Amino acid sequence: MNDKKLTIVAKILAKPEKRALVKSELLKLIDITRAEKGCINYDLHQDNENENLFLFYETWENRTLWQNHMKNEHLAEYVKATDGAVADFTLHEMSLIK
Repeated sequence: MNDKKLTIVAKILAKPEKRALVKSELLKLIDITRAEKGCINYDLHQDNENENLFLFYETWENRTLWQNHMKNEHLAEYVKATDGAVADFTLHEMSLIK
């Protein structure tokens, strides 16, 4: 198991007509994810100029625990619920330098 902390930056761009749906589904992920083993923080942001743009800033104890999170049912439910509603999604796995 990699014991190095992992930062995740996930950018979700909702289709304008689906923004409310995507936001609602993203909000459902917060409490359940924050309770997961290894989750240090799981914070959702919405862009001040483009309200269709959401960003999760997450910190995990290590990559293995984050990968376990990615296999959870609540994420599969989110993907199913937002099928066709997301215009773009990017994810960055990052490590703290200092």
